Amino acid sequence: MEEIKVTNMGSSLPVPCVQELAKEALTTVPPRYVRLDQDPPFVSEKLSEILEFSITEILTSKDLMDKELEKLHHACKHWGFFQLINHGVSISLLENVKLGIQEFFNLPMEEKKKFSQQTGDIEGFGQAFVVSEEQKLDWADLFYMITLPVHLRKPHLFPKLPLPFRDTLEAYSLDLKALAMKILNLMAKALKMEAVDMKVLFEEGHQAMRMNYYPPCPQPELAIGLNAHSDAVGLTILLQINEMEGLQIRQNGMWIPVKPLQNAFVVNIGDILEIVTNGIYRSIEHRATVNSECENSL
Repeated sequence: MEEIKVTNMGSSLPVPCVQELAKEALTTVPPRYVRLDQDPPFVSEKLSEILEFSITEILTSKDLMDKELEKLHHACKHWGFFQLINHGVSISLLENVKLGIQEFFNLPMEEKKKFSQQTGDIEGFGQAFVVSEEQKLDWADLFYMITLPVHLRKPHLFPKLPLPFRDTLEAYSLDLKALAMKILNLMAKALKMEAVDMKVLFEEGHQAMRMNYYPPCPQPELAIGLNAHSDAVGLTILLQINEMEGLQIRQNGMWIPVKPLQNAFVVNIGDILEIVTNGIYRSIEHRATVNSECENSL
């Protein structure tokens, strides 16, 4: 039998659960979460309108396909982001995913600890890439795990999720893989690539799920939910749990808020896809902000 080697994705030190901190009715942000190094939210309403215009529908009508491909191409070249509607994933499944994520983060702390990141591993419940006790932290909790291929799933994570959440994520994982390949196929057409080339590159690739939870923050102007970054993947498909504006992308030196559409996916180009397309499609820096009133999950 051939030995299967699993690549270590990194490690992260254990940190306090931000959701539990937020329950303490804090009036100030603990020092380790104060992020004075972050840019203020420079926002242009005009640019926000352009971003909202860059929405691509996957349609079956051949008469509209060229027009939609042109919209997709423009969004990927100039924004690296678009919102996807008419995506074919059932609304009832999306609602079950949202409910399951909310219920997971609302589990008692002792239950969530069973899914904690283990020594030397980044998968699990915690916070990503914490390498020192002095490092500044994001105002967020996360649960991250590899979901495909199945043999890479950690036995203490996906298989141990409570039902029906586990079955919901199983169905969601397969639907999202099919959707990702459909999006990549359309991108190949827009780029005048051979569809088979895109398929060979990505069909057997890894799929991971990252669930982020951002509790209300007493001083949101001093904290950040998710530090500015680009995604070191091929493609990210984001489902937002509610309609709170938190995601922002950097464009022309400004941070532009993404206004989420109901039942839509926010899709963005990752570093790998930027490389594959020779820089035609752009992997754009983005971040998640927090607010003082409402929780948010991405």
